Amino acid sequence: MIHLFINALAASAGGGLTYVRNVIPALAERNDIKVSIAADPGLRAEFRQFANVEFVYLDLSTVRRFWFEQTSLPELIRRSGANVLLSTGNFALRTSPVPQILLSRNSIYTSKDYFHDLRRRHEYWMSADTHLRAILAKRSIDWADVTVAPSEAFAAELRKWAAASVLAIHHGFDPETFVRNSKPLPEETEAKIRAADGALKILFVSHYNYYRNFETLIRALPLVRSQMGKRSVRLLLTCELAAGKNPGAYRPETAASLIRELNVSEMVVELGTIPYPQLHQLYGRAEFYVTPAYTETFAHPLVEAMSSGLPVIASDIPVHREICGDSALYFEKFSPSALAETTVRLARSPESVKRMAALGTARAQAFSWKKHAEEILGVARTLVSH
Repeated sequence: MIHLFINALAASAGGGLTYVRNVIPALAERNDIKVSIAADPGLRAEFRQFANVEFVYLDLSTVRRFWFEQTSLPELIRRSGANVLLSTGNFALRTSPVPQILLSRNSIYTSKDYFHDLRRRHEYWMSADTHLRAILAKRSIDWADVTVAPSEAFAAELRKWAAASVLAIHHGFDPETFVRNSKPLPEETEAKIRAADGALKILFVSHYNYYRNFETLIRALPLVRSQMGKRSVRLLLTCELAAGKNPGAYRPETAASLIRELNVSEMVVELGTIPYPQLHQLYGRAEFYVTPAYTETFAHPLVEAMSSGLPVIASDIPVHREICGDSALYFEKFSPSALAETTVRLARSPESVKRMAALGTARAQAFSWKKHAEEILGVARTLVSH
């Protein structure tokens, strides 16, 4: 039997949380494995029903977490009796007591655009910190027995960057689980969405950060407005562009200032964080999904949007084309005019909207958490047998 120890201490927001919330149930439904997981205490309530999953809840700061992982976590793994380690947070253990699979899923370490963006914003401390993390991420690929990326496009990027072998295993999606929760959205959120009724509602699911390229999206808004004629447009954001309202050290003040400068405040609806179990209800209230991100590794919201029947408008980067294929329209990643033109063109073509919705729904079915878990376990069995 495979006993898999999952280090998920870094799963605190965004794609890390999405991964843990979906891969644990996919693994727990199997009776041929045992899972031990180190995770944040906030996840306790979500996983207590799984009999073959044992949890080690640790509440650690980022700095303490890395030190703990390298010094104390190996002993916890030994005591658990696990025979394979899955490190999900981009950094591997330098001296793992068992064979180690590293899930590398942070493309900012390899992105020239990201470092250029930081310099442009005068974020010199963040740039230095990211460079240091990039060094550790590259070394981690050497420390791990197998490194896994969530897309072939990012795997190719890692192979070139680290001069090492990297395996691509797509992340998954479970449409039945995604829409299972029927609890209504908070009334405050509902009121904001209802106020946008009648407008073309465009959705972007992300907390604020730099690499999701919010500013290009904001700059496109007045161009969309000028071309849409009488029909109003609303951009629904699952964040608030205010200090202290988003995870990480990213500063949203520039984006908030840009909204005021361009006089598009009435077009931007800041919904704040939407609980993941209720997120499907938000997709159901929008007409288009858009992402201007200039770097990605997988982008779960793209699959969620396609499964929800939303046409996707995405920046033209390899990961987006790999995930969406022909079911999305693409624009040059730093061009507000190209984004605006693509949005208006789609809004004026009901036939294209219908066709893309059908293509996206079919495309989303290619991703499965069950398949992802099977492939990860296949790698684990190979490591154990060797």
